[in-house]
Amino acid sequence: MEYYKTKADVTHLSYEVTGMAIKVHKALGPGLLESVYEKCLKHELLKSGYEVKQQVSVPVVYDSIDIEANLRLDLLINDTLIVELKAIDQLLPIHEAQLMTYMKLLQIPQGLLINFNVMNITEAMKPFVNEYFKKLPNK
Repeated sequence: MEYYKTKADVTHLSYEVTGMAIKVHKALGPGLLESVYEKCLKHELLKSGYEVKQQVSVPVVYDSIDIEANLRLDLLINDTLIVELKAIDQLLPIHEAQLMTYMKLLQIPQGLLINFNVMNITEAMKPFVNEYFKKLPNK
């Protein structure tokens, strides 16, 4: 099921999810486990009418064979946006690479990397787009 057909649609979804992540962070603050933030953000998304899949298995196919890699992304919203949550001291390039790889393997146009273990969550959020986003029409 494809919900979002334009760059503007996908960007708006990302903006909405960012607002909900800020709401969760304001209510809870830093210092909790990643899984707690994940459950709370999922609750906010569902409350707002979004379709949310949690801990989605990411398939890896290499040379026409399925590889058991046990990869799982945190949240997939409306089959359009991947959200990877962290509760760590600082985001590292490997976290960005992980999200970009999930986006590529699932052909998802946008991803958000959010670190909840900070005082100001807006400084610890990073949006990412890929070639699937670039192929979408603007409006």
